[in-house]
Parts: sequence; structure tokens; C-alpha cells
Amino acid sequence: MGEIANFVAYIYAPAVLVTPLGALSIIVSACLAHFLLNERIQKMGIVGCVSCIVGSVVIVIHAPQEHTPSSVQDIWTLATQPAFLVYVVATLSAVLALVLHFEPHYGQTNILVYLGICSLMGSLTVVSIKAIGIAIKLTLDGMSQIAYPQTWFFLTVAVICVITQLIYLNKALDTFNATLVSPVYYVMFTTLTIIASVIMFKDWSGQNAGSIASEICGFITVLSGTIILHVTREQEPPPPPVGTCRTHHPPSPFWQGKGRNSKL
Repeated sequence: MGEIANFVAYIYAPAVLVTPLGALSIIVSACLAHFLLNERIQKMGIVGCVSCIVGSVVIVIHAPQEHTPSSVQDIWTLATQPAFLVYVVATLSAVLALVLHFEPHYGQTNILVYLGICSLMGSLTVVSIKAIGIAIKLTLDGMSQIAYPQTWFFLTVAVICVITQLIYLNKALDTFNATLVSPVYYVMFTTLTIIASVIMFKDWSGQNAGSIASEICGFITVLSGTIILHVTREQEPPPPPVGTCRTHHPPSPFWQGKGRNSKL
């Protein structure tokens, strides 16, 4: 239900607004873990939660207005503009370099390899899903977009990008600590998604420098709060080794026993 609501949000609001607000789910998770799982939130963790809320409020206040395209062909025009094509080529080139060269050599030691692939593909996922959402909205309003090949192209791109994200995010979680993966992935994914959305949909077009600066400050505040919340997370004590006992004594060799055959 949450992902469906997030999908709908991309239809009616710019990614510059929707993506950073995903940090609120981290606050909800921390509060639920505190009350339901008895996980203690440290003082700095509370500071991180407050920072996320303050940054989110600043972003909402200065968020740009959404300019909904009138058809999938309009979205295709935005996707084929030179600036965004340069971003797509640079993104795919970076992904290929990470997969073919850096992953075999540094994938098991450097967390930025797996998360870099996830974040780069994730930025393309968001703009594709936003295009699909707008196509669905226009279709429900009576302007069918199913016949356009661009609709199916965006759907194909979204499926490929989502599968790639899942594969390499699972690799990152299998290799590195989740408390490290979560904040780094959130920072990289959110930053690249905002860059892709600003280039393609021109979210900051028509805004003054003060509003853009306020959004950037709010975004940095949210990122700082997210990192603080994860870094100060209470670590669970490791479980005791299986089969250990406080009063355990090693068995004596059989030749140290007493009796008739003790000299054996």
C-alpha cells in the first residue's frame, strides 16, 4: 500500500518533493521499533528524527509546482532533449564500468560499487515510473495512452531498472552491514533522482534562487538527519556461541581415571 501511494505521489508531485520525503518512513520505522520491538532510540537518534522533520517541512514549503504533460509524446519530448540524453549516456556508461570493471575487483570491499549501480539505475527508474503514472492518469481521464509505443518503452525501462536495482541491492545487503547500506543508499539514490528529475522535467524552472537554495538546504538537513539516525542506532549484542556453558570443564583422559586399569 505504501509503494502504491508513493507511485501515485509521483503522478501529482515533482520528484524533487516526493523523493526526499521518503525519509519520513525512516522516522515511522524508528518509532514503531521503539514501541513494538523495544528498541531504544538514543538522544542523537531523536536529533536525527527532528532534523528529518524540519528538512521535510522546508522542502514542502518551497516545493515547485508540478507541470503535468498532456500526453506521453510530451514526456518523450522531455526524455529526448539533449541534456537528459547526456545524463542517460553518462549513467549507463558509469553502470557498465561499475559492473564490468569495478565489481569483480572491488565489489566485496567497497560499498559504493553496488550502491552506485543501484542509485544510478534508480534515478532512471523514478523518471520512467513517473512517465508510466502520468500515462495511466491520462488514460483514466479518457485520453488513452496505451496505443503509443512510448508508453511501453517507459514500462520496459522501468522493469529492467527495477530488476537491476533488486539484484545489486541484495548483493550489497549480503556483503555489508544493513546499518551502513541504508543511509548511503538513501543519500546516493535521492541525490541522483533529484538530478535526473530536474534535468528531464525541469522542476526548478520558474523558481527563484531563494526557493531553490531553501530546497537544497532542506534536502541536506534530511540527509543529515537520516545519517545521524542510522549511525546512532543501538546495536544488538551478539548471541552467545552455541553449546557454551559457564561451568564447562574438559573431560579427563581415560588413562587418568582411578581403578584397577588406571595404569593402562
